[in-house]
Amino acid sequence: MKTTLLVIGRTVEKHYITAIEDYVQRTKHFMSFEMEVIPELKKTKNLTMEQQKEKEGELFCNAFQSGDVIVLLDEHGKEFRSVEFANWMEKKMTTVNKRLVFVAGGAYGFSQKVYQAAHEKISLSRMTFSHQMVRLIFVEQLYRAMSILHGDPYHHE
Repeated sequence: MKTTLLVIGRTVEKHYITAIEDYVQRTKHFMSFEMEVIPELKKTKNLTMEQQKEKEGELFCNAFQSGDVIVLLDEHGKEFRSVEFANWMEKKMTTVNKRLVFVAGGAYGFSQKVYQAAHEKISLSRMTFSHQMVRLIFVEQLYRAMSILHGDPYHHE
């Protein structure tokens, strides 16, 4: 199984870039993982929030491949403790045949088309985070889940 974090727009803050790259590399020691960045929309000043969500939704849907299991990082999704997420990942690793794709939405969330394409939604927190922070928090939690499953001392109960 290949795991992908699909995001829109590049990470701009240097400290986030460094930390994200660190956790991506650490995670790759345990599994096939990549962060795929869809270029951000240009000329959005004249677009409504809904129009922007629709255009981003088209870009997300175009990035999905046949057989993908799509999991949205969404505030209304299921919440996990880290050990629970590790167990959830372990199940996915035995049931997903192609790609497990986690999707972090744009500033206004997801279009209906993306919600319809999704198989599941998970929430990183009840709080709202910036796009940059969501990427970092997710890759850290994915690394933590893999370290739990492999008995690494990174996670402490």
